[in-house]
Amino acid sequence: MEAVVIENVSKQFGNNQAVANVSFKVQAGEIFGLLGPNGAGKTTTIRMMLDILRPDSGTITVFDGPMNEAKKNRIGYLPEERGLYADVKLWDVILYLASLKGMSHQAAANTAEDYLQRLDLWEHKDKKLNALSRGMHQKAQFIVTVMHDPDLIIVDEPFSGLDPVNTELIRDIILDLRQKGKAIIMSTHQMHQVEAMCDRIVLIHDGRAILEGPVNQVRRQFAGNTIEVNGDGDFAGLPQVQHAEQKNGVWRLTLSSETTPQAFLRTLAIQEDLQLEHYSVALPSLHEIFIHAVEQQRGKDV
Repeated sequence: MEAVVIENVSKQFGNNQAVANVSFKVQAGEIFGLLGPNGAGKTTTIRMMLDILRPDSGTITVFDGPMNEAKKNRIGYLPEERGLYADVKLWDVILYLASLKGMSHQAAANTAEDYLQRLDLWEHKDKKLNALSRGMHQKAQFIVTVMHDPDLIIVDEPFSGLDPVNTELIRDIILDLRQKGKAIIMSTHQMHQVEAMCDRIVLIHDGRAILEGPVNQVRRQFAGNTIEVNGDGDFAGLPQVQHAEQKNGVWRLTLSSETTPQAFLRTLAIQEDLQLEHYSVALPSLHEIFIHAVEQQRGKDV
């Protein structure tokens, strides 16, 4: 089921074209990466999804129709700019915000305890927010985002301010929510998290979607002339190899422009002094793709 459909959406502020003809869909049961450099138009796009801003043109449907008040209670939003009541106890803040989403006191208390225990905050529940660390604030904000069991969850930099242990805790909950069929939109600059977690992505630059698709498909699309091989023999000495490096028993070979990975595989097959155990085309990381795609687009815009 499509939780969000954005079709040819544009938004302009004065002379600034913040979003220009952006289109993408977000399915239930997937994590969708909304990516782009600072100022690309990601936050404006999110605000239009939430009906905080209205698009100048194009259409946005959420749960098969336009946004309304009932649908807003089916959405959880973690903004990049955090803001909970600093001079109020953590427990009271969570229960109050849960009540605004229509949860009964008992349901909110039960769910809050579950999340506070899971995120190692239970012993801090009676402390005021201004007495908690930045990482604790982040976890508290995440709890109020998801505890009303929303069907669409939008998280903007969900790992900001978290150490590796707490990053893993939040990551596991997000993956569990995907498994339960939630539609999750994640905006972050941490490309390794996108690569590990997201099913599909869209990359926005200067308000335009310049790249969109499943993560593995995007990585294959940008695969170059580099391969990885494992086996016995002098792979680095073959004439088609321009550069070679070995790590943990695996050779990473950059081929010359005169050959292709497919042609090189045929060459390996007839080398009697080589024993090939593994062969694959090396896929670039999303970090590398992000930089390449944005720089390429900037070159076109000059």
